[in-house]
Amino acid sequence: MSSNARHVPVMLQRCLDMLAPALTEPGAVVVDCTLGAGGHSEALLKTFPEARLVALDRDPTALELAGERLKPYGERATLVRAVYHELPEVLERLGIPKVQGVLFDLGVSSMQLDEAGRGFAYAQDAPLDMRMDQTTGISAAEVLNTYAPGDLVRILRAYGEEKQARRIVEAVVRERAAEPFSNSARLVDVIREALPQAAKRHGGNPAKRTFQALRIEVNAELASVEAAIPAAVAALAVGGRIAVLSYQSLEDRIVKQVFAAGATSTAPPGLPVVPERYQPRLKLLTRGAELPTEEEVAENRRAAPARLRGAERIREDIR
Repeated sequence: MSSNARHVPVMLQRCLDMLAPALTEPGAVVVDCTLGAGGHSEALLKTFPEARLVALDRDPTALELAGERLKPYGERATLVRAVYHELPEVLERLGIPKVQGVLFDLGVSSMQLDEAGRGFAYAQDAPLDMRMDQTTGISAAEVLNTYAPGDLVRILRAYGEEKQARRIVEAVVRERAAEPFSNSARLVDVIREALPQAAKRHGGNPAKRTFQALRIEVNAELASVEAAIPAAVAALAVGGRIAVLSYQSLEDRIVKQVFAAGATSTAPPGLPVVPERYQPRLKLLTRGAELPTEEEVAENRRAAPARLRGAERIREDIR
C-alpha cells in the first residue's frame, strides 16, 4: 500500500481554513513542522498556489516518500531533515526571516505506525525500536533493558499517565533479568499479566500508555514540543497563523500554555494605560481545543484523540 493510500490527514479542511487568511499573498511561506507521509503538505501546496512550503521531518524514510509525493510542486516545496524544535536554525539557513503559516501534527505519524518493523504499534509484533530517526539515539528495547526501575516508573507515570506503573515495571525488571526485551509482543504480554483485571476493563489496549511513554522518552518528544511551539510563534510574521494538532494531554497542555501566555497581557496590575510592550502578541483562533467530527472519526479512527488549537500573531515582540 502506498503512503498516499493509507494516510488520511487529520482535520485537514479545518487546518487549511484556519491557516487560509495568512497564505493568500504571493510569496507567503508555510512550514509543515511534521511532514510525515506528506498529506497536509500536499494539501497546503494545492490549496495555496502562491505559497512556498518548508517541511521538516527527522525520519529519512518520511522525507523520501513525501519527496516523491511532492515532486510535482518542484521548487515550491523545500524538505529538510530536522526535528521541529530546530525550526529557527532551518529558517536561518534558508534565509527566511519570518513565515506566514506553521502547522504541527504532533506525535507518531500514520506512516510510522503502519511500518511494522518500527515497533511503534502494540497491535503487531515487531522489534522494540520506536526511534523516529533510526540512525541515532537509543531504542525502546535499550530503555526497557537498561534503565533503573525508578526511572522506568517515572517515565511511565509522567509520559504515559500510567497509574499501574510500579506493577508494570516490577514485571519488566523480573522478565528482563531472565531475558532482555527485544520485541513488542513480549512486552504487551508482560503488561497484560502484570495488570489487575479491573485495570484491563477500560481504556483500550492495556499496553497503550506504556508504549506512548517509551516513544516519548526515546524521541525526547515533550522537550522538543516545549522548545518548538514558542520557536514557531517567534517565527511568525504579524498576521501569520499557527495550527497545532495534538493527540495526548501532555502535548496539548504545552500548546495551550504557550498560546495562553502569548494571548495574555504581561502588564503589572493597575496601569491606567497598558504600554505596547505588555500587549498580547497572539489572538486565539480556537475556544479551547477543537475536536474532530464524528464523521471524520468514523472515516479515520486515528483522528479520534486529536485536539486542534490555533493562534494568530497580532503584534511583534518589543524589547
